[in-house]
Amino acid sequence: MAWRDAKASKVRLLLFMASIILGISAVVSIQLFSTNLKDNIQRQSKTLMGADFIIDAKQIPSERAQTIIDSLQPDAFEVNFVSMVAFPKNGGTKLVKVRGLEGGFPFYGEIETEPTAAAGGYQASGGALVDATLLLQYNAKPGDSIKIGKLTLPISGALKTIPGSTAISTAVAPLVIIPYRFIAATELLQFGSRKEYQYFYKASDTLNLNRLEDKIGAQLDFENADLDTHTSTTKRLGRRYDNVGKFLNLAAFIALLLGCIGIASSVHIYIKEKLSAIAVLKCMGASRLQSFLIFLIQIAGIGLVGGLIGSLIGAAIQEIFPYLLKDFLPFTIEMNISAQPILIGVFLGLFMSVLFALLPLLRTWYVSPLEVLRVDEHATQEPIYIRLLVFTAILAFLFLFSFWLLDDALYSLFFVGATLLTFALLTGVALGFIKAIKRFFPTRWSFTLRQSLLNLFRPNNQTVVLVVAIGLGTFLMSTLYFTKDILVAKTEVGQRTENVNIIILDVQPEQVDAVAQNIKSKDLPVLNNIPLVTMRMHSIKGQLVNKLRQDSTRQVRSWVLNHEFRTTYRDSLTPSEELLEGKWTPRIATGDPVVISISDNIASDANITVGDAVVFNVQGVLMETTVGSIRKVDWAQIQLNFSIVFPEGVLENAPQFNVFTTRVPDEASSAAFQRDLVANFPNVSIIDLRQVFTLVEDILDKVSWIINFMAFFSILTGIIVLIGSVRTSKYQRIKESVLLRTLGAKNAQILQISAFEYFFLGLLGSLVGILLALLSSLCLAVFVFKEPFVPSIIPFLVFLPGITLLVLAIGLSNIQTVLRSSPLEVLRRER
Repeated sequence: MAWRDAKASKVRLLLFMASIILGISAVVSIQLFSTNLKDNIQRQSKTLMGADFIIDAKQIPSERAQTIIDSLQPDAFEVNFVSMVAFPKNGGTKLVKVRGLEGGFPFYGEIETEPTAAAGGYQASGGALVDATLLLQYNAKPGDSIKIGKLTLPISGALKTIPGSTAISTAVAPLVIIPYRFIAATELLQFGSRKEYQYFYKASDTLNLNRLEDKIGAQLDFENADLDTHTSTTKRLGRRYDNVGKFLNLAAFIALLLGCIGIASSVHIYIKEKLSAIAVLKCMGASRLQSFLIFLIQIAGIGLVGGLIGSLIGAAIQEIFPYLLKDFLPFTIEMNISAQPILIGVFLGLFMSVLFALLPLLRTWYVSPLEVLRVDEHATQEPIYIRLLVFTAILAFLFLFSFWLLDDALYSLFFVGATLLTFALLTGVALGFIKAIKRFFPTRWSFTLRQSLLNLFRPNNQTVVLVVAIGLGTFLMSTLYFTKDILVAKTEVGQRTENVNIIILDVQPEQVDAVAQNIKSKDLPVLNNIPLVTMRMHSIKGQLVNKLRQDSTRQVRSWVLNHEFRTTYRDSLTPSEELLEGKWTPRIATGDPVVISISDNIASDANITVGDAVVFNVQGVLMETTVGSIRKVDWAQIQLNFSIVFPEGVLENAPQFNVFTTRVPDEASSAAFQRDLVANFPNVSIIDLRQVFTLVEDILDKVSWIINFMAFFSILTGIIVLIGSVRTSKYQRIKESVLLRTLGAKNAQILQISAFEYFFLGLLGSLVGILLALLSSLCLAVFVFKEPFVPSIIPFLVFLPGITLLVLAIGLSNIQTVLRSSPLEVLRRER
């Protein structure tokens, strides 16, 4: 019986299945990709690092640290730093990351170059491996030369990949690899230069890396060095990509949720039309269980088949994700298909279709045989406690499923609450619209307009279902565009003509006057000349930092204890700072107590406040200070911000270097200025903030592309739900249209009635979705990003008319049968 009835309603049931297929395919594809990502991270953990373990230090290792490093006998080592390089061929300059390598690194994986032989021959030949994209950008090739500081080397090959690097990281600072023996000749490692020393080890398979980390990790921390094993790096990388997986899972879950809403709404109408047939069956002796099982089997079959098809499609779609995320991954993913996500997809298809269809299905249980003669909109319904039980089961499932995805009860609760709030708002708007039409019905409008408005609140109307489906899909896409604009707006701060766009780093004291004169000679302003003094914390509130490192109960974050702070001194706050506590001290006299200002994040992480004592080690000289004020710093502004600021009159005679800022009018002037400055001062590094802005926007574009791809599932599912919901209403609208034709209505009038009805539905749903997205994005801008909000016009120009026209087209396609045939033919065909 279930099969026979399903064959008669196959078009509607196939639409139900389509929404489940899309949601399941989204979930399964992401689950499969997440599983493959974790497996690849585990399997390629040594390749990711290129070694079994690494010891690194941000400064020349101390004597004790060097003793530990030497005792373990490193197989390779390097020093890396950021610096400017020049291409003598065309005079181009670029900020790069220079790596001076010695030894056979990497021990796992390989350096990929063009030509291939360059990877193994650059050490012996004394050449440089230069990032392939950088060579293309500056029209250079192997055989040309590159100038690094005061050293000029031939380019041995174009560097494609090296273990541990990603496309994003190399875009920020392209890699240039040279033999370690040439580092001293560059004369770039001067006072204040940021550098990192790394020692690479290849261990035997019998070495217990966890035990090694436990044994010497704390000793190295004590000496401001770190030990990273391939297993610890794998765990850290896995946690990083877990966040990506959680976002993708939620996006897929929204798509699946939309499909379930489509199932519930469509089954509601489907069962409503079947109530008279069910009542007849009960008159003929069918039991409650039999009538219930007929439709339960149909829905379960839809869920099972939809889950299976969706799982298979998801297995194919997962192959796209490595391409989408290739710029963010430091390795190539090998894709495999595992059984668990497939089985989860089939189970979800079955379970969620039954669960969300259960409420309308229960009406088949409670319908009375007597209602065969009087079935109507207010037919017997299930008891209230049954409805509450089903709603509770749905909410419990949503919470448990989101908890499985997020592994955080609070976030799961927030997600379920936000979902309910969105649906409640959309439902409330739809119900309010219906009430408003009833109360303020335009009795003087034309017949076709009045009839279309009446259809919005007549029995079997689809107003609530369609407004929710259309509104949610529009809400998701519009929020994406609005949020993207907020993020891009943050990168555009500082691109105005009156702001800094060039930062010059590592200017030595003897170069300060010459660099300032060089800037002025190009008719450029010296906007800032900022002195920088490096130091570390020696003690905090009377407790030595070395003892705090060994204290497992400390309330100070470890990074504070190991960090080398770059501080400055000045007499005033900058526009990116706001005083929160204490009093700002602009200058102190010789011999007075030293009062400093710290940022709020330092106050929190170091557990200090106004009045607390902090002793700094200023390059071997201990300096006692007291926290005088706490500042809030806007780190989002791309400019020079400092965690620790001294007043004037304290650090003027300390070893220091300077940072200059200026503003150039255009790219041509910037290129010429950088070429001249690097030629005269090869040790300085130059950051062109316009390139940084461009890079950040490029990264945001890539991220938004991924978000768009996932939103595609939600939108496509929403469209399928929309088609299913509108097509389901076809059978009610056909009877009404036939009745109108029988009473003398013309085709043009019937067409206008349907057109106006679906136009109102499409316009209302998409408009409400955009307005909700506007409100949510405004809240994000004000409370999260703290940025002014200028919404994108795209949702209003594209989504609003586009979705409205889509609803209109689907609705008009429903009545083509009525317009082409006689009323008697239509009624016979639709029976």
